[in-house]
Order: sequence, then structure tokens, then C-alpha cells
Amino acid sequence: MNAQLPSIRRRLVVQLALVAALLSVAFFLTVRGVAGNATEQTQDSILAASAASIADAVYSDDGAVRVEIPYSALSMLGTVSEDRVFYRVIVDGETLTGYDDLPVPSGRAGPRAPLFDTYTYRGDSLRSVVIGRALSGASQPRRVEVVVAQTRLGLEVISARITGTATAIGVAFFLVATALSALAAQNALKPLNRLAETMARRGPKDLRPVTDETPEELVPLVAGLNSFMQRLGAALTRSEDLIVEAAHRVRTPLATVRTQAEVMHLQVEKPANRAALRQMIRAVDESSRSAGQLLDHAMVTLRSDQLETEETDPADLLRDVVARLAPTAELKDITIRLELPPRRIRVMGDPILLQNAVRNILDNAIKYSAAETDITVRLEPGNPCRLIFCDQGRGFAAADITRLPDRFSRGSNVSDVVGSGLGLTIVADVARAHGGSLRIADNPKGAGACVTLVLPSC
Repeated sequence: MNAQLPSIRRRLVVQLALVAALLSVAFFLTVRGVAGNATEQTQDSILAASAASIADAVYSDDGAVRVEIPYSALSMLGTVSEDRVFYRVIVDGETLTGYDDLPVPSGRAGPRAPLFDTYTYRGDSLRSVVIGRALSGASQPRRVEVVVAQTRLGLEVISARITGTATAIGVAFFLVATALSALAAQNALKPLNRLAETMARRGPKDLRPVTDETPEELVPLVAGLNSFMQRLGAALTRSEDLIVEAAHRVRTPLATVRTQAEVMHLQVEKPANRAALRQMIRAVDESSRSAGQLLDHAMVTLRSDQLETEETDPADLLRDVVARLAPTAELKDITIRLELPPRRIRVMGDPILLQNAVRNILDNAIKYSAAETDITVRLEPGNPCRLIFCDQGRGFAAADITRLPDRFSRGSNVSDVVGSGLGLTIVADVARAHGGSLRIADNPKGAGACVTLVLPSC
């Protein structure tokens, strides 16, 4: 048995969901990176503006360098967050004011070329800027550097908020994209589902080509399906023709041989020759019956897969079969009694198969019944519907009942009677094809057997 592959719809949804997940992760990483750079650049701009404001406030007074820190220089940093701010003003390498130990970013900074750095100071992570300028007005130019630093707590809070928002958006995008992926996969598979529904609604004999419009991806599948149905239809037609032709060509020569043997049997006088001819006639009968039932079994097997059901009156079917086999029963003085309901009933089934099954049951009953006995054929309508055949023949051995529906199985007490062991097999196959069953039992009213063909309802 071939392993079942995963659902196409599930595979599409999973693949589209993976794409959505990758896009969500890419969106999250991009937003986090852009947001981090943007917040850092914002802080750097404010730090540079603050440092430039302080640098502009440095002046020379009678050779002494002085500075008046503008309130706005530090207050602008306070508007960003509640971070701590540090500053340091350095003149010619000496701290004029501020924190003496505040590190200075390495490099030579200018008024328009600030230098930025990130480091840890007094246990806090700081973002720092240094701006340099030359102070004139003294006896000689003085080098002034202003360092302004700010803790990064506010930056981290803003980054966390942006990251949280990006995460929420990414998760929402993933969920929406997954739901849309499921809808898209379902919509994409609608043509395939419609094709499957069209084929499922067809009857067993409907081998017409598929003419529905289909997407180009399904064209090879539909073309292959149409080609297969065309070949299957041709093969079934050839099989049916072969069965009919074989039945004719097998039965006709055997019937001719039997007729000639019977004529010779009447003409010869020697007991030995007459005995040989009787054996020949018996062998021909066995061959004819076996060939006929083999062909019947092939026909039943073929039609069971393609039932041509229609409303059938089981009472009419029983009357027809009884009328056909009555001459054979009369040769043994057997009376066939029909017990039919007064009202007209219907059963859905293949009339050819049902007739074949009834004929095999009744033929067996006649063949295995003693002379001058009765066979009762009773129709019991209802749910289920029962066609019951009871004879007064040999009955069944208890050990044989379960295996009699098997092919070529015969009862242990009928070896002296011509038979192929296919009659009840055919009946069982017909019953199964119609959703019914075959029941075999001894006749509850005495000697003989009862065979019941059970159909779903009538």
C-alpha cells in the first residue's frame, strides 16, 4: 500500500506561513535596526547641540577663560528622558569645570566635526560627544574642548517600546498572513475539488471524457484521465464481447457432443459401451456446467464493479426464473411453490445479476433435491428484503456451511452429482455487490436446505 502524502492544501498553507514568518522576522529586525539608529542619531544630535551651546558660552576675560553654562544647553537633554547628564569643559588639557574624570572621545574634534563614543562611566552606559574650538581674545589662542555625555536608559526604553510595537505588528502580520494563506490555498484548490466532485457524482458506467474548463495546471491530469477512461471503456467492451462469444463457442460444441453421445447410447447394445457413453455424457455435463458457470462468474465479477441498477420487481423476477426451470424440475416430479406478497414491490438492483443469482440458487435446489419433493420459493418484503429458497434435498453438512460460498467448494455429501462449486459463489458475489448477504442453513421444517438472498430493502 502506498504511503499517503501530506495534503496539498496543508503543504501550501505551511509554505506560505513560513514565508510570512520570514517576512515578519525580517520586518522585526529591520524596524528594530532602523529605530535603534534613529533614536541614537536623535540623541547624538541633541548631545552635539548641547555641547555646541556650551562651547559658544566659553569666553576670555582679561586673559582668564570663563564659561557660563546656558540653562538651555542641559535642559534640552532633559526633554528626551530622565537620564543623567555629565559635562566637562577642558582648556588646553585642563578641566575648567565639570567632571574631571569624564572620559574624552579619542580624536581631534572641531566645532563642526564632533566626535561620538559609547562607554561605561560610574556603572552607567553613556553616549558621549566632544566638540573642540579655538578661543581667541587672549594673548595666544587657547584650545577648548567640551564633553557632554548622557546615560542610555531613555534610549533603551524607546528602543524597547519600538521593539515591542514591531513585535506586535510582526505577530499580527504573521497571523493575518497565515489566515489569508489558508483561504488562498483553499481557493487555489477549488478547481481540483470541483473535478473530484464531478468524478465522484458519476455512475459506474459513465466513462465520458471530462469537458469542464480547468486551469492549465490540471490540463495534463484531465487529458490523462480522459485517455484512461477511453481505454477502460474499450477494455470493458472487449471483455463483455469476449464473455458472450466464449459462452456461445464453448456451450455449442459441448451440446453437440452430448447429443451425439446420447444418440450412440441408444444405438449400442454392449453394456461396456453403454457404460462408457454414460461416463462421457456425465463428463460433458460437468464440462458444460463448469464452463457455463465460469463464464457466469466472470460476467458477475465484471458487472459487480459497474452495477446498472434500476427498479426491479423481485416477484416478476422469481416468476420468470421459475418458469424457465420448471421443465427441469418436472423431469424429477419436483413441485416449485411460489409464496409472493399480494402487493407489488420494487427493489433497486441490477436485474441481470439478480436473475443470475436466483437461477443458480433454484438450479442447485432442483439438482440436489430428491424426486417427488417440493421446493418453496418465498419473498419476504421489508428492510431487509429476503428471497428464501427451501428444498427437501440432502441439506448441508455442518462443517461445509461456512466454506460453500468459496470458489470451487462443494458439500461433502454431493460428490455423486455433477457440479462446479461456483453456484453459491456467484450468489454471494451478487449479494455483496448489492449491499446484501447470502445465508445458508438447514431446512427448519425437516430434511433439506434453505438458502436466503438478503437485499437491503424492498
